Amino acid sequence: MQIVVTGGLGFIGSHTVVELQNEGFEVIIIDNLSNSSRDVLDGIKSITGKSPIFEEFDLREKPKVQDFFKRYPNIKGVIHFAASKAVGESVQEPLLYYENNISSLVYLLQELKVLPDANFIFSSSCTVYGQADELPISENAPVKPAESPYGNTKQIGEEILKDVCKIDAHFNAIALRYFNPIGAHSTAKIGELPIGVPQNLVPFITQTGAGLREKLSVFGDDYPTVDGTCIRDYIHVVDLAKAHVVALQRLIKGKHKSNFEVFNLGTGKGSSVLEVIQSFERVTDLKLNYQIVGRREGDVIAAYAETTKANQDLGWKAQLTLDDAMASAWKWEKQIRNIK
Repeated sequence: MQIVVTGGLGFIGSHTVVELQNEGFEVIIIDNLSNSSRDVLDGIKSITGKSPIFEEFDLREKPKVQDFFKRYPNIKGVIHFAASKAVGESVQEPLLYYENNISSLVYLLQELKVLPDANFIFSSSCTVYGQADELPISENAPVKPAESPYGNTKQIGEEILKDVCKIDAHFNAIALRYFNPIGAHSTAKIGELPIGVPQNLVPFITQTGAGLREKLSVFGDDYPTVDGTCIRDYIHVVDLAKAHVVALQRLIKGKHKSNFEVFNLGTGKGSSVLEVIQSFERVTDLKLNYQIVGRREGDVIAAYAETTKANQDLGWKAQLTLDDAMASAWKWEKQIRNIK
């Protein structure tokens, strides 16, 4: 059964390809290598024993998208990761984000709608909730005005899918709203490879631990939380990848309750920035050089998932701990830096 994974050489995409291949799916990756490396294919093959089909092109090029679907007429599903995702950059380059994240989605859906039974998994984000009124955040929480063009593209993407599903009963889609993916595969053959200065906390922690960064900045310690630092729901990327396979199988087997569904993917537990640092120090026996600096604009105080719907309806539950994630992230960092 052929499944397309767009952005399949990226952080979450590559881990999902591994889990799909472990379940017996034939995977075709589409990636333009703008934020990833061809070397990731070697890691995927090393873990699973087989290479996915790889197509290198940009989904913004509509003729290439059309040509792809002509060459692969038997596709049973698409998991769509390919998107720009840096919040700060999206504020500076809004048109780039709208072009990349929206037009690529539209071009994919135009081709998929022609297939007799198309199944689509959309990589969404808890950013659609903004600073939620209640914690934990359930799927029924209101979608707040976006804090950034990046967040807005996720909201618009979900609206597009909802509209398509409304008029086409044969088109099935699930939007997965992730909280904060971290960690790496236990083999340390694939992991997070940020280009330039990391946008996320954990790569910054591991790079500081490896000596690439002089110190880690913690943005604010005066929030109304247990230790004054922001709280997030950190989910191991392998758990997250497995959720995509479960969601895809739900659609393929016809177990979905409607042709557009939304699920939160998180652990249900919030961890503060300082707790993440302490977890890293605990699993590595290293002391991390960090300093408290002023708050960062746009940071919500706390966000963690209500996971009942994913646990009960989707039949998925996060299994790995924060310590598991930090240990695997450090193992990956050491592997790519050749640290013994």
